[in-house]
Amino acid sequence: MRRKQIQPYVLTIGMALLMMGCFNEPNYSNTPAIDFRSIFPYEIAAGSGVGQSRRDSIVITVGFKDGDGDLGVSLPVSKADSALYTSNGGWGNYRIRTFRLVRGQYQEVIIPVNTTLYFPDLTANKPKGPIEGTLDFSTIFQYGTSYQLYPVKFQIQIRDRALNVSNTIETDTISVPFPRN
Repeated sequence: MRRKQIQPYVLTIGMALLMMGCFNEPNYSNTPAIDFRSIFPYEIAAGSGVGQSRRDSIVITVGFKDGDGDLGVSLPVSKADSALYTSNGGWGNYRIRTFRLVRGQYQEVIIPVNTTLYFPDLTANKPKGPIEGTLDFSTIFQYGTSYQLYPVKFQIQIRDRALNVSNTIETDTISVPFPRN
């Protein structure tokens, strides 16, 4: 009787081991591909120090896939890596462009802190191969003493260490403060 009770477990364990042995690595392109996942706003209350005003922070989440896993750079970014990226387009390995809606048309707004962005090596000390996951980018918009809320959207690209550039994605629209002109 005891033998009959063990057989279903052995069969289940055998099937699980067989399924694990059949795993195939995904076949992604060596050029990274990204997709928009979410944009999440939250308010940061004013601090108690001088010049500490209320701020809006947004977190943009992007999904990625890459066939050879060469995404990211060692941080802090070396002069050689920085020179390689900036001499090839003037941006790092993460590009975010901001577009503000003014009188019915989106106009690009250059935000200096977002001009050269880097994310860390996603496969440090791991073998070369396909990877996928998400990247979160956070940025802050100050309210200041005189501001106006504008609808904005963002266009995003990433690139790998071989300088392969991903597709461009666009986020949903969200309202954030800008200084009045």
